[in-house]
Amino acid sequence: MKIGVPKEIKTHEYRVGLTPGAVREYVAASHGVVVETNAGAGIGATDDDYRRAGATILDSARDVFASSDMIVKVKEPQPSEWTLLRETQILFTYLHLAPDPEQAKRLLKSGCTAIAYETVTDARGGLPLLAPMSEVAGRLAIEAAGAALRRYAGGRGLLMGGVPGVQPARVVVLGGGVVGTHAARMAVGLGAEVTIVDRSIPRLRELDELFEGRVRTRFSTIDVLENEVFAADVVIGAVLVPGASAPKLVSRGMLSSMRKGAVIVDVAIDQGGCFETSRPTTHADPTYEVDGIIHYCVANMPGAVPLTSSQALNNATLPFGLAVANKGFEAVLENPHLRAGLNVHRGRLTSKAVAKSLGLPCSPIEQVAA
Repeated sequence: MKIGVPKEIKTHEYRVGLTPGAVREYVAASHGVVVETNAGAGIGATDDDYRRAGATILDSARDVFASSDMIVKVKEPQPSEWTLLRETQILFTYLHLAPDPEQAKRLLKSGCTAIAYETVTDARGGLPLLAPMSEVAGRLAIEAAGAALRRYAGGRGLLMGGVPGVQPARVVVLGGGVVGTHAARMAVGLGAEVTIVDRSIPRLRELDELFEGRVRTRFSTIDVLENEVFAADVVIGAVLVPGASAPKLVSRGMLSSMRKGAVIVDVAIDQGGCFETSRPTTHADPTYEVDGIIHYCVANMPGAVPLTSSQALNNATLPFGLAVANKGFEAVLENPHLRAGLNVHRGRLTSKAVAKSLGLPCSPIEQVAA
C-alpha cells in the first residue's frame, strides 16, 4: 500500500503524521511512503531524514493525496484538503466529527474511509490513540492556566503554587480520566490545591489511592459543580464522551458567580467543549474573556510540543496503521478496536455516537461492508 503524509496546515500545528522512525517501519513492511516536503520541519526532521528512512518526497499536499492509498495525519483535514480526498482512499487521523457537521458532510461526500484516532479502542475499554495526546494536553493545561492567571494576561494575579504563608491557587478538574489525572498531577506538583470532580465512584476511589490524599475527590452533582466552580481559581474541562459532543457542565449564567479573573481551560474543545461559553482558539490567539473569566480553548494543545507529541502519537498509532496498510479495509472488519475507530465509509456514517451528535442516520458496519 502507498502511505501519504501531508504537512499539517492547522494554525501553529507542528506535529507530523509519521516520524522518520515510523516511516522505516512501514518501509520494512514493504509499503511505499510519500511525504510532503518540509512535513517534518516542526519536529526538526528534514526531507533528507525521510529519504534515508525510505520515503519519497513530493512537492505538494495535492501530489501526496493523489498518489496515496492511505493518508496518515494528525489533525482533521482542513477545508483545502477536503477536495483532495477520494473514494477508496483511507484517512487515518484525529477527526472529532461530533461538533463539526461541515467536515462530516465533506468526508461523506468524498466517499473515503475515515478512521478516527479518538474512537479506536483497546481490550481494556480504553482509547489508546487518544491517551498519549490526552496525557500531553492534561499537563499543558496547567501550564496554560498558570500563564493565564498572571495579571497582565487578565487573570487573578496568582502564582499556581503560592509561597510559604500564602494560599496557592485552587484548581478544580472536571473529569477524572486521562486528561484530568495528568492535569491534577501537574497541579499538585506545582503546589496547587486540587479537586477532581467525577461521576464514577470507582474512579474516584482509584484517584484517592493514586494521589494518596494530595487531591480532594468529589462526586459530581449540580450542587458540587456549582460550589467547586464558584470557589475555583482555575477550572480544567476534561470530560470526554467517546465520539460524542462533550456535555456542557458550566453554563454562562454560572460565570457571574465565579471569581473575577479565574481561568477556564477547556481541553474538551475538540469535542465541542464542556463550558457553554467555549469556542475554539489557536496558539496564535489562545485566550478570550467572557464576563470576567479568562477562557483558554486551543483545539490542538499538543501541537505546541510537537517533538514529544509526534513521538508519543506515533508509538500508539503505528500498530494500527500497519494493520490497515497490510490488509486494507479487511483489517477494520477483522479487528473490533479498529471497527470502533471507523467513522465514515463510502458516504455513510458508521459511528453511533457521531451520528447521534450530528442528528444523522448511522449505518452499521455490516451494512456498509456488504
